[in-house]
Amino acid sequence: MNEPILAYLPGSPERAELQQRLAQMSSQRIHIPLVIGGERVETGTTFEAVMPHKHAHVLADVERGDASHVERAIAAAGRAHETWSRTPWHERVAVFLRAAELLSGPWRSTLNAATMLNQSKTVHQAEIDASCETIDFLRYNADYLVRIYGEQPVSSQGVWNRMEYRALEGFVLAISPFNFTAIGANLTTSPALMGNTVVWKPASTQALSAWYTMRLLEEAGLPPGVINLVFGPGAEIGAAALSSPDLAGVHFTGSTGVFQGIWRTIGSGIDRYRNYPRIVGETGGKDFILAHPSADPAEVSAAVIRGSFEYQGQKCSASSRLYIPSNLWSDVRDTLQREVSQIAMGDVRDFTNFMGAVIDGSSFRTQVEAIAEAREAGAEIVVGGGSDDSEGWFVEPTVVETDDPGFRLLRDELFGPVVTAYVYDESRWDETLDLVDTTSAYALTGAVFADDRSAIEQAHDRLRYAAGNFYVNDKPTGAVVGQQPFGGARASGTNDKAGSMWNLIRWVSPRTVKETLVPPRDYRYPFLQPDE
Repeated sequence: MNEPILAYLPGSPERAELQQRLAQMSSQRIHIPLVIGGERVETGTTFEAVMPHKHAHVLADVERGDASHVERAIAAAGRAHETWSRTPWHERVAVFLRAAELLSGPWRSTLNAATMLNQSKTVHQAEIDASCETIDFLRYNADYLVRIYGEQPVSSQGVWNRMEYRALEGFVLAISPFNFTAIGANLTTSPALMGNTVVWKPASTQALSAWYTMRLLEEAGLPPGVINLVFGPGAEIGAAALSSPDLAGVHFTGSTGVFQGIWRTIGSGIDRYRNYPRIVGETGGKDFILAHPSADPAEVSAAVIRGSFEYQGQKCSASSRLYIPSNLWSDVRDTLQREVSQIAMGDVRDFTNFMGAVIDGSSFRTQVEAIAEAREAGAEIVVGGGSDDSEGWFVEPTVVETDDPGFRLLRDELFGPVVTAYVYDESRWDETLDLVDTTSAYALTGAVFADDRSAIEQAHDRLRYAAGNFYVNDKPTGAVVGQQPFGGARASGTNDKAGSMWNLIRWVSPRTVKETLVPPRDYRYPFLQPDE
């Protein structure tokens, strides 16, 4: 079962506990080391982990690793592999089920608070990510492991056939993004569950929650060296890991450009590796909401607001391009102008805020420049458009309207609270389906809204490759482990579906074993006998 989502209503015990933990962690400036082979490692160079909504507030000083620390982590992973890969599956599963129980109970407020403070998530967004989704990954993956191991071949008379699901030979490099604590947890624990050892490079802007995730796993009994935590510059850490002949796989979530660079590096040096590395990646998205003329404008508007502006649009699945028919646009536009202008934005420790800040100064500049580009191109700012980085990196939730179906803001990922609408002639539904399918290189998530069932079926067929997660009359965000396995294709990744057994199968190398119970003692077959 999926972990129940706590509501954090006023007066509830979970709200009081979390508020207390937020106050405690806000008042501290902690030190975060690397974790290599279970040891706390200091490098002599640190960077600051800050609150995006109050960027002068430093939460932690984080040790910055380099290539030498990657080499140490690879060596530690190699040593741990000898024992961990041979550990019985139920002993491995026990570690992660214990981690899920700890997170469901005493660790919940800590990981939620770390995610809120360092990643500027509201209480609800932190709860569904850092707690519920992480717990779901840990529990569901344990069940998927049993299903995979239970898949066995047929044995004929006198023969016992079986399939062994071995860990990969070498280490798995896990590279996680800032936006979901659960992604970092899953990118590391899913290969580890299957017997692999891991070198983990999280985003620097996720350092606080990565640190507490690591500590949670250690408390659950994870042996030293199974997961090794190395912070540092992505290019340097990645280059050192990808140059190792012991690289067995890459588990990645991040930008399309970085992932393509990793693939290119592996491919150009493929002869250096002991095995062909497994490459699993979920990258960007330019996710759509497509409304049919029969759709309900109120339902479309609600989906746009939640799908585009929850967590400041910093979800790979966030809706960032809208296709609204001319007969609905007036109602949808009026609702967006009224509702979006009232969205509360600020410090996430104030539970009345619907939005926090974007993650850092670079993201802030990306959003500000995109809004300026829209204005210069003659597009209309329907609502929002303001920004302020004096205290935190705040960008107002912004709706842009363009009459250019090829406008850059309809094509390129911005990863922020800016959504662009294209209003199509209500009589040109068929052409608009082609437009949705071909405008962007990405194919992660998408949603269609319609009351006309034939239109839904038409969109379902025509957009079959436009989204790996396709939603009908719902926003294109909020995939739940065990319910909507997540991933897309085209420029959005390898579509190995996090939260399913299809992802876990990538982290094993099957071996077929045939055992003949009573071997023959004569090489001759019956057909060799002469005719009488």
